[in-house]
Amino acid sequence: MTEILKEILKNLPERLVNDVAFEGANIVLYTKNKGFFLDNKGMIKKIVDTIKKRIELRPDPSICMEMEEAEKTIKGMIPDEAGPGDIIFDPQRSMVIIHAEKPGLVIGKQGELLRGIREKTLWVPLIKRTPAIRSKIIENIRSVLYENSDHRKKFLDKTGHRIYDGWIRGKKEEWIRVTYLGGARQVGRSALFLQTPESRILLDCGINPASDKEAYPYLEAPEFKMEELDAVVVTHAHLDHSGLVPWLYKMGYRGPVYCTLPTRDIMSLLHLDMVKIMRGEGKDPIFTSDEVKEMVKHTITLDFEEVTDITPDVRITLYNAGHMLGSSMVHLHIGNGLHNLVYTADMKYAKTRLLAQADTKFPRLETLMIESTYGGKDNVMPPVREQDELLKTIIKDTVARKGKILMPTLGSGRAQEVILLIEEMIRKGEIETIPVYIDGMVWDITAIHTAYPEFLNSAVRKQIFHKDNNPFLSPIFKRVGSGKERKQIIEEQGSCLIVATSGMLVGGPSVEYLKALADNPHNSLVFSCYQPVGSLGKRIREGEKEIVMRVDSSGKPEVLNIQMEVHKIEITGHSDRRELMNFVSKCQPRPKKVIINHGENSRCLDLASSIHRQFRIETVAPRNLEAVRIR
Repeated sequence: MTEILKEILKNLPERLVNDVAFEGANIVLYTKNKGFFLDNKGMIKKIVDTIKKRIELRPDPSICMEMEEAEKTIKGMIPDEAGPGDIIFDPQRSMVIIHAEKPGLVIGKQGELLRGIREKTLWVPLIKRTPAIRSKIIENIRSVLYENSDHRKKFLDKTGHRIYDGWIRGKKEEWIRVTYLGGARQVGRSALFLQTPESRILLDCGINPASDKEAYPYLEAPEFKMEELDAVVVTHAHLDHSGLVPWLYKMGYRGPVYCTLPTRDIMSLLHLDMVKIMRGEGKDPIFTSDEVKEMVKHTITLDFEEVTDITPDVRITLYNAGHMLGSSMVHLHIGNGLHNLVYTADMKYAKTRLLAQADTKFPRLETLMIESTYGGKDNVMPPVREQDELLKTIIKDTVARKGKILMPTLGSGRAQEVILLIEEMIRKGEIETIPVYIDGMVWDITAIHTAYPEFLNSAVRKQIFHKDNNPFLSPIFKRVGSGKERKQIIEEQGSCLIVATSGMLVGGPSVEYLKALADNPHNSLVFSCYQPVGSLGKRIREGEKEIVMRVDSSGKPEVLNIQMEVHKIEITGHSDRRELMNFVSKCQPRPKKVIINHGENSRCLDLASSIHRQFRIETVAPRNLEAVRIR
């Protein structure tokens, strides 16, 4: 730290900077000089160009306008047509967060209004879009961060010291290895442990929602020591990648979690729901809401393609993975040019209704770790248009016989794809207008989608920016908020479509609907996401007609008779076999080694064999607890 500060301060006139702090890998300079804050005459940019680190200049809190007066001033400056919302001050960091329906109008032409706010109040304004649908989880996360702003400032500074203060383990021979603590030759409980002589980094830390016996990663492995863990990187919010992160905080971890903003919000929501479901099933939750809050307090969010150091010898950049809102592939630059590795996690190399396709261009790339959920030679998805037509036919046929359609779905990604598809079909008159009920976390996660339109593809982004065209606000969608409403939907006459979590029929409201609707052959059950081995969804999809749900205290079994029609449509956020091979061929630069994970045993081996044969690249498909030496 001393060296980097000397380098910064020697390029600045004396006494202009009165305090220096870290915010993770970013360096923040505080000044009491109003003129220097408003115009540093390019001095900061020159230093950034020299040391290649992000530096931000902020006013010392002592020179900022009083918060009450500043709020009045800001409100007076923002035009009504901007749809101004909450104004929240972060006094520890001299920042003010301004929410508006149209952020562009708050920024003004060429940033004129933004500059005016800085000049008049001496606060650093940060403009955020007000979500089209109110999100309670975003509001709760915001309050946790602001209530703990002093703690967070200290935590970010401590993280920066770990990055810049040098080597705590002593630099020895350079090497890199990855140990699979979960997610190798299986789908679920992804957890990859990256080690260098200096760094200990966990890439994802998930659970296996469909299994009781193999639910959690092998965190008892001898090489994994919680007290040595430097950082956790979460690629996306699905529980098989993020489900155990709060447990790390229960066990004493207090380091950073790196992810995108949508990932932070959605995984927090999923974690809280997981606690609720476990309690509802009479189980002791493996963590509580307190640990979820602790995780939020220690999360550092990154934009796509934002480069940041996370340890002295590892720098990461997140790239769009195309799998779900905020999902990312992790590019790791290890050592001073020693090795470059990309961990795709779950990715989709095709544009979907919701997202742009996964990125393929990286600054450097030697080793690629790629998923194989649909990596088998027979895992080629039918054309999207064909699946759309199939869903249209299922809905038409079910409505004709006055039945109900149940679509169990993942709360994030699959559900929003379905919502967009149904809205388009009804808007174009391709299917009859029927009520579409949204149950479980789907509504809350949809609200998060409207908060981060910049993570969606350009077509959906444009629709969200225009309130009248926002597909998520269509009146056909009705939120289900209670068990009483659920019962009314089940008992009401006429057809409807129910989109409910969980997609694998492992807990959640979809199971309640299934129990009520299963014995009526007029109804339809439509699967639209991956069904892992052991899940109720997998058993029904494979043809089981009589399923014992539970045995009561008298020993009498509760048997579910599946009389409703069962269908599957492939709306997946994963790349199929063809897309995976295409992704490898389009990677720039071409990797020298490919490690296959996140797939059933046969699919991992099949994809590894095909990549090796076609591209003449070294491939490996490790098992759990195996370590792969990368360098």
